Amino acid sequence: MKLTNSQGTSVDPVPFLVVATTGVLVSYVFLPPYLLSFGASLPLAVAGSTGIAALVCIWSFYRYCWSMRPELRREVPSQQRFQRLVYGMAIFAGLLVLLSLPFFL
Repeated sequence: MKLTNSQGTSVDPVPFLVVATTGVLVSYVFLPPYLLSFGASLPLAVAGSTGIAALVCIWSFYRYCWSMRPELRREVPSQQRFQRLVYGMAIFAGLLVLLSLPFFL
């Protein structure tokens, strides 16, 4: 599968695939029970999860494929990479706590 950006340059599809599949898996695992706990019907919960999964796929394609500019690559300082990792882990942990709240209430 050869993906190209908006300028026709070939880009690596792996980051897009990882983010898109992770988003789809998380949305189908957590969102239907989450929406069902708030009284939504099963078809509505699955449709909402599908919509969120589609939005994650569209966003990740735009971010990691369409707007990617491989010619601007440079090494990111280790301090900045570590800071992004810590922020990302904190956001991910917060989302998991928020998504699991209906299971404990």
